Amino acid sequence: MAGFLYVLAAAVMWGVIGVFTKFVLAEGVSALEIAFWRAVFGWMFFLVHAAVAGQLRAHRSDMPALLGFGVICVTLFYGAYQIAIRDVGMAMAAVLLYTAPAWVALLSKLVLKEEMTLVKAVCVAMTILGVACISLGPKLMSGSTIDLNLFGLAAGLVSGFTYALYYIFGKKFLYRYPTPTIFVYALPFGALLLLPFIDFVHKSPEAWLLMIGMALVTSYGAFSVYYAGLKRMEATHASVVATFEPMVAAILAYAIFGEKFSLLGYAGSSLIIVAVLLVVLSGSRGRKTVQSEA
Repeated sequence: MAGFLYVLAAAVMWGVIGVFTKFVLAEGVSALEIAFWRAVFGWMFFLVHAAVAGQLRAHRSDMPALLGFGVICVTLFYGAYQIAIRDVGMAMAAVLLYTAPAWVALLSKLVLKEEMTLVKAVCVAMTILGVACISLGPKLMSGSTIDLNLFGLAAGLVSGFTYALYYIFGKKFLYRYPTPTIFVYALPFGALLLLPFIDFVHKSPEAWLLMIGMALVTSYGAFSVYYAGLKRMEATHASVVATFEPMVAAILAYAIFGEKFSLLGYAGSSLIIVAVLLVVLSGSRGRKTVQSEA
């Protein structure tokens, strides 16, 4: 249950990314520049944490993996997701991004040797269908067409795949390093590779404060509690619980910006809630079985 609560807290924190982004975009800052500063300020918070806790050191032999994490999960993830939004729209990009639980389930079996149970497979399918209902519901209900192109579709799938690697990397490296150590090395390298694609603009004090707050909540805070949760539950289960993120974003969009769900959106939300409950219940049963066998 502790792992569930940690990952759920991370999903709530990630759910406010859109709120911060909309306000900063209104200040005239581009999406890629927002991503850059989110990574840079997030790195500063992790750097202070690591320095105070004495967690700055990393083995030289692990540097390629740490820097590779920065390339894949900062540079490629942010870049691919932005391209997907540009080419296929925000709704379809969100659906493709949240193919991540399916990628996690597959990679967990191949890389982490986690068992692919029927419950896991059903939960993954329910979360993807739920996100599709939330994201595409308004277009489908209104009869609007959904434009696709192969490059945008590929970019969306890459964003989902690279997002999934957060879970796999966390499981592979958490036993060696605390969370701050990982991000002290990954974030600045990933941000550096974004530089060629950014046109920097003058920013107001409000924009700077919003981006610092965004980094504190959605990078430092969210990843800290998320990886604490990942230590306590399987990667596939964590990825399903984290799918609460689009639900949180949708609720905040309605409360702050007046954006509403369609009927399909409510149906999708229900699917996600049921999938998360199944994850929690299956985890409880698993622990009881292990205890009884012991």
